Amino acid sequence: MATVRETIRAVLAGAARYEPALDTLTVAPAVEVDAVLTESLHDSLATLWRRGWQPVELHRVVARRGHATHARLLSYAIATYLAGFAPDALDERWRAQVDELRAYVMWEGESYLRAFARDGRLERVEVVDTALTLLAILSELPPIELLGPPPGAAGRARARPGPVHRADARLLDRVRGLLAKAESTEFPAEAETYTAKAQQLVTRYSLDEALLETQAGDQVFALARRIGVDHPYEAEKAALLDAIAGANRCYAVWSPELGFSTVFGFDADLDAVDMLYTSLLVQAHQAMARTEPPGGKAGRARLRAYRQSFLVAFAVRIGERLAAVAEAALTEAVGDTDLLPVLASRDERVRDSMRAAFPHTTRGRGARVDSVEGWDSGRAAADRAGLRGRGA
Repeated sequence: MATVRETIRAVLAGAARYEPALDTLTVAPAVEVDAVLTESLHDSLATLWRRGWQPVELHRVVARRGHATHARLLSYAIATYLAGFAPDALDERWRAQVDELRAYVMWEGESYLRAFARDGRLERVEVVDTALTLLAILSELPPIELLGPPPGAAGRARARPGPVHRADARLLDRVRGLLAKAESTEFPAEAETYTAKAQQLVTRYSLDEALLETQAGDQVFALARRIGVDHPYEAEKAALLDAIAGANRCYAVWSPELGFSTVFGFDADLDAVDMLYTSLLVQAHQAMARTEPPGGKAGRARLRAYRQSFLVAFAVRIGERLAAVAEAALTEAVGDTDLLPVLASRDERVRDSMRAAFPHTTRGRGARVDSVEGWDSGRAAADRAGLRGRGA
C-alpha cells in the first residue's frame, strides 16, 4: 500500500487518479496527512522563492489560476513559513508584502491546515482538496527574474554595489493623500488638481534625487518591481501602466500569462509609478462607469467594445499628459548643467537592467478600437484626470 507521501507525489505527477487518491487521503490519519501536505507546501515555497517569486505576486497568480480559497490557504502557508525567519533575514520589501497580505500566524498550538479548516468552516475533504490543488498550481509555475534576496539572504544582499534611494516617507504619505482625494471626489476639476499636484511632487523629487546623486558622487542601483495587471482588459491596463512608467523614466515589460508587468527604474520612480497606476486605474473605472452604455444581453458586445476603447483612449491620453508634465519639470530644472548627463546615465542603467532580465522582448500590438463613443469618453476622462498645472 502506498504511503501518504507516495500518494501525494503520484497525484501531482498525474500517475494516480485524483478522486480515489483524494478519498484515500481524506480518511487517512489527519496528523500524518497534514504533516506531509505542510512539508510539501513549504518545499514548494522555498523552491519558488529561489526561482524569483515573491509573496504578493505568488498570491495573485494563485488566485488567478485557482480561486479565493486556494489564495487564502497560501496566505496561511506563507505566514507559517516566513515566521521561521528572524526579521533581519527578510528584505524590507518582503516584510511590506507580508503586511499587505496580512500573512501573520494567528493561531496557537495547532497546524495551519487545522486553523484554515476551522476559520473557513471546511469539511476535511475540502481541506485536502484545496491543499492538493494548491500544490498542483505551485508546481506549474515557471522561474521568473529574481528581483530581490529570498528569505535568509537579505543580509548578504546588502553588500551589493551602489546605494538604493527610497522616496522620502513623508513625500509618499503626501502623494497618497492627494491621490486618495482624487479618487474620492465626485468633481473632475478637483480630481485634476489633486492628481496634478501628486505628479508634480514625484517628478520634482525624482529630479532632485538625480542631482543629489551627482553631488554626492553616488551611483544609485537601478531596481525592478512587479506590478499586478488584472483581468479583464489586461492589455489596456498594461498599456496604461506602460504610459505611466515611461513618463516617470521607467520601462515596463508585460507578462500576460503571469498577470503582472515588471517595471524597471529607481526606487523613488517605481514608488511613483505604483501609486499613480493604482490611482489612475481607479479614476478610469469610476469615469467609465458614469458614461458607459447599458449592458444586458443585447448590449453586452457594445459594452465590452466601449470599455476596451475607453481604456485604450484613457491610456493614450494619460501618457501624453504625463509626458508633458515630465517635460515641463525637466525644462524648469535644466538650469543645472549636471542634470542632463546624469539623467542619461540613469536611463542607460535602467535599460541595462531591463535587457539583462529580458534579453528578448516583443513590442505589443496596438489595441483595436471598436467604439468611437468609448474612445471619445476615454480621452475626455483622461483630460479630467489631467496632469497640467505646474502651479497646482
